[in-house]
Amino acid sequence: MSRPRHGLVLGKFYPPHAGHHHLVRTARARCERLTVLVCAASVETLPLADRVRWMREVHPDCRVVGVVDDIPMNLADPQIWDAHLAVFRRGVPEKVDAVFTSEEYGAELARRFGAVHESVDPAREAFPVSGTAVRADPVAQWHHLAPPVRAALTRRVVVLGAESTGTTTLARALAAHYRARGGVWARTRWVPEYGRRYSERKLAALRARWPEARWEDAEFTAAEFPLIAERQNALEEEAARAGGPVLFCDTDSFATTLWHERYLGGRSPRTEEIADRVRHDLWLLTDHASVPFEDDGLRDGEELRPWMTGRFQAELLRTGRPFVHLRGSREERLRTAAGAVDALLAAGWEFGDPLPDLTGAGAGEGR
Repeated sequence: MSRPRHGLVLGKFYPPHAGHHHLVRTARARCERLTVLVCAASVETLPLADRVRWMREVHPDCRVVGVVDDIPMNLADPQIWDAHLAVFRRGVPEKVDAVFTSEEYGAELARRFGAVHESVDPAREAFPVSGTAVRADPVAQWHHLAPPVRAALTRRVVVLGAESTGTTTLARALAAHYRARGGVWARTRWVPEYGRRYSERKLAALRARWPEARWEDAEFTAAEFPLIAERQNALEEEAARAGGPVLFCDTDSFATTLWHERYLGGRSPRTEEIADRVRHDLWLLTDHASVPFEDDGLRDGEELRPWMTGRFQAELLRTGRPFVHLRGSREERLRTAAGAVDALLAAGWEFGDPLPDLTGAGAGEGR
């Protein structure tokens, strides 16, 4: 039997998981070219554009398109079938030769496309996972998620504060605390402050020209802070793709907006725009009190620490970012921080329910 020229896989991919990817890869191997149709309902909380982007990244050899499908499924109603097919045909107007599914409705779907049906692992033996299971407990299904989906679902916690207030120490300690849980938590990562690495290079470059230079001799320009913020975001994304369900960040691009103010005396709209691109879930503000100032060669603002603490708190409040103000000893701060993160994780992930299947057969779930 010759290979079908054009194959089709469709589903919600809400969110995409290993079962979906197995279906797509199997289908792609069996046909000359494959279209993946992502069908999202307006009530669902993962944007259609994100799902399309994730599927394109994982399957660059396929054509991935998306449509909004706000029609509940009823396998017993021919008119509802017709309405769905009209939506599907808007996304895939060309001839389809084979439809690949793991679903009971696959044969009827293929018939309506005028195509053959090819069933792929209907018992879900290769990857025993479903979109419903992922939405119910992403942590339990973490190993079934591809890097871009992990990055989107990772709970991101930022530790920020004035100079020499223990942000790096706390970020490291929190990552170690959660890694000790084992299992998927052993993947827990923390992201160092890129601004510090940038500052080290800046001072080294200055000393290459002037060996006696000190940190207070370094000067920043407005153009440098957006670059720092962009790189901080990129490092976070890289870590979230490879890590566990929670990620700890030693400062973030939002904090970079305040460092711009600290060094240049005003706001940076460009840096603020970059900061707003990234979703974080919790900020941990380290207070300056009870933490001795240590001059490590890249610090010169001991007298500004109370002002910086106040500015961080004011901006967190102004922008509506959820935060916990950490005070006390190192041990007390770690206990308070871990408790706040535990509460964040216990709240779980909120997914809007998909449209109901009026026949009760799970049609449209796409695994």
